Amino acid sequence: MIMTKHGVSVVLSIPDHRELKRGTLRGLIRSSGLNVQEFVALVDR
Repeated sequence: MIMTKHGVSVVLSIPDHRELKRGTLRGLIRSSGLNVQEFVALVDR
């Protein structure tokens, strides 16, 4: 899956799998400009 956000120059290519390897997920989080705590807070909403 390709994710974009208008006004943001980062484009994420996210594998469409049920589970992601830990390193893959951390890399995607880092590429998004978030840290792990910020990501977890957004997911827990």
